Amino acid sequence: MQETPVLPQRRKSEEMLELVQEAGRVGLFEWNVQDDSVHLSPSFLSIYGLVAFDGRYESWLKCIHREDQLRITHLIENVIAEKLRTWEAEFRIVRPSDGELKWMEARNVVSYDKQGRALWVFGVTVDVTDRKRAAAQVRAFTETLEEAVKERTRALEAENEARKRAEELLRQAQKMEAVGQLTGGVAHDFNNLLTIVLGGLEMIGRQIPTLQPSPAVVRIARARDMALEGVQRAAVLTSRLLAFSRQQPLVPKILDANKLVAGICDLLQRTLGETVSLETVLAAGLWRTDADSNQLENAILNLAVNARDAMPNGGKVTIETANCYLDKAYVAGVSEPVEEGQYVMIAIADTGSGMDGATVERAFDPFFTTKELGKGTGLGLSQVYGFVRQSAGHVKIYSEIGQGTTVKIYLRRSAEEDDRRNDEAPSPDIARAIGTEKILIVEDDDALRAYSVEILSELGYEVVEAKNGAVALDVLGRSEIDLLFTDVVLPGGMNGRQLADEAMRRPGLKVLFTTGYTRNAVVHGQLDAGVQMIGKPFSFRELGAMVRELLDR
Repeated sequence: MQETPVLPQRRKSEEMLELVQEAGRVGLFEWNVQDDSVHLSPSFLSIYGLVAFDGRYESWLKCIHREDQLRITHLIENVIAEKLRTWEAEFRIVRPSDGELKWMEARNVVSYDKQGRALWVFGVTVDVTDRKRAAAQVRAFTETLEEAVKERTRALEAENEARKRAEELLRQAQKMEAVGQLTGGVAHDFNNLLTIVLGGLEMIGRQIPTLQPSPAVVRIARARDMALEGVQRAAVLTSRLLAFSRQQPLVPKILDANKLVAGICDLLQRTLGETVSLETVLAAGLWRTDADSNQLENAILNLAVNARDAMPNGGKVTIETANCYLDKAYVAGVSEPVEEGQYVMIAIADTGSGMDGATVERAFDPFFTTKELGKGTGLGLSQVYGFVRQSAGHVKIYSEIGQGTTVKIYLRRSAEEDDRRNDEAPSPDIARAIGTEKILIVEDDDALRAYSVEILSELGYEVVEAKNGAVALDVLGRSEIDLLFTDVVLPGGMNGRQLADEAMRRPGLKVLFTTGYTRNAVVHGQLDAGVQMIGKPFSFRELGAMVRELLDR
């Protein structure tokens, strides 16, 4: 048997290996770590575009794209330092021969001696440029497609929102048109009738003094006065229709809401009747506002009448004024456009039956009423809403079944102030509001509770929360609490007042109440004098400053 020569066979194998490397765009890499010499296969040199190579490691490294060099250098150093056997990497190169950018995928094996020193690095490098380009094209196409889908989705959503807005505007326009048509007909025919009736009543009034005094004449005079009052009420109804349909222009002027409220107190008390008491709490240094005084008086009167009707067995109406700041957090949570800034607040609160959430949502709808047939037009709150919105203001209803109702009117602070400008309360220094004390927050509304927790946690306080009085008492029994921050109205049979009574048996505990009702509507007859209270809505600064002030006492 004749043996095959070893050398020719080896040369043939090497040639076949070179052909395979060239066909697969694969190159072989050998690096002697000890002397930093590098051997590259012909296919490797071709892939890298190296016409001449001096066999140095640094020369190979320079071919790598400068944005990838540091990453690859650190990778190799870490592999050797941690004595790893294999490593893989993807990186870019810039071919010296033509400057073309290529993507490489390298897979390498490291050989170590018995002492753990790296001797050799053997590797295979594959040109994956075509794969990378194809993937980039697919990715770009996918992103383009996704963006097109998103854009179309956004367009459809915008069209849908625009359609909803258009439908709402159309519905409102149709409603306003119907009210306008009704108003036009009523104003024409009704005013004619009122003129006739009023003329007759005036004539009777002129004749009464000429009659001989008698019980019959007294009854006639009383009947005439009652009829005259009916005419006046009919005229008010007409004016309400006109106000709602915005056919009566507003005549805004700079006014002092305190003086306006004080000026109509007698009228309000007569309107409320003997079973309903009236209390006014007028803030000192109240800012001026720019509004139509007649319409504002009508709005307050409407709200007072609603409050009276919610208390058939009697009760109390509280009218309160205050300087307020509606911050970003508050205006972001309301459905209608409201500007952040300074407002004059006028709140009308009652101790009546209250309303559920569904009723509150519809309260401003035209012709919506919960009163018995013939006892309400459903235009009172709509008139208030229309006036306030026309005045660039905001109106908010706070109400719960069995807890009464508070309607807060916010009118923008006038830019033209008198010398009361200096009465503006300084903005609380939030840097002083931070603390580390432990505070228990009790609030049944999840969103409001989360908002309060967020504020006080951000200020550094340790916060514990409870949804009702029972849970709060359990927390108080297990933890050392520095301040109790609780809503006045709570579910579960224990309100904030009762919770505070139990909690304040613990020495040193401070209590801060919050409510959406006016402060005095809640305080009088329910809370002890000197107890701190913050009204809703409260801002970050307001809550932080009040908590700090109370804890520092």
